[in-house]
Amino acid sequence: MPMSPGYVPFHPNPSKPKYKPPPGAVDTHCHVFGPEAKFPFAPERKYTPCDAPKEKLFALRDFLGFDKNVIVQASAHSKDNRAMVDALGAASGRAKGIAFVGEEVTDEELAWMNKAGVRGVRFNFLKRLVDYTPRDVLQRIVKRVQKFDWQIVVYFEMPDLPGLEDFLTALPTIVVVDHMGTPDVKKGVDHPENQRFHRLMDRHGNFWVKVSCPERMSVAGPPYDDVAPFGRALVERFPDRVIWGSDWPHPNVKVAPDDGVLVDYIPKIAPTAELQRKLLVDNPMRLYWS
Repeated sequence: MPMSPGYVPFHPNPSKPKYKPPPGAVDTHCHVFGPEAKFPFAPERKYTPCDAPKEKLFALRDFLGFDKNVIVQASAHSKDNRAMVDALGAASGRAKGIAFVGEEVTDEELAWMNKAGVRGVRFNFLKRLVDYTPRDVLQRIVKRVQKFDWQIVVYFEMPDLPGLEDFLTALPTIVVVDHMGTPDVKKGVDHPENQRFHRLMDRHGNFWVKVSCPERMSVAGPPYDDVAPFGRALVERFPDRVIWGSDWPHPNVKVAPDDGVLVDYIPKIAPTAELQRKLLVDNPMRLYWS
């Protein structure tokens, strides 16, 4: 099936980053799509991406200077996690996964994914991408995955946080917030909307955050200097609970970002070697491999 009209494929020739990640660095947010001939996209998907198979992901990992990946199930594959698990099996221990499941998932399927290296489930609260998982269903799923010590990954936009905060902070697991909670950079770091998220992080030590996807929030465009203050504020305030991800192959963006430029953004949000090592090595290893 052809790509959705307007869908932008990933950058065909990313630049070699000037910044060299420390040994053992982990890209904690990336995806695999298909290949569709082997792993069909979900009938209920809201977009059809291009194929972005594991071989291209691993080649990009090596080119950018990273050692490991955390592969996150994306909405185009919905609850069929086979492409993600297949990639984990081909990674020689250098990848972990985040699944998307419904209440119909069996205990055997959960155990299969756990053995393969899945370490959490993701819930998407962006209605333009998926239909929400009802909260009571989500709570029942959380109870079932707790025995595996899985984390819960949540994707929302900052204006929606007030309606989600009580629910999310009651979850009994580690909660990882995708893409800084998607703040509105035009409002600034000190805007009450963004500071509410900082206070949540202060009060709840089980919350982690990915300082990822500046290309999704930037008004100025690359090299995303207008987004850097948001990431840097989180890295400096919560140095032991921040992680970074490329979001390759960047589904549903208007312009395909240069992955080399995204890597060169890292020192802007983690300006010291110590912060960079925590962001890219120590924190993700503790969260996914310990």
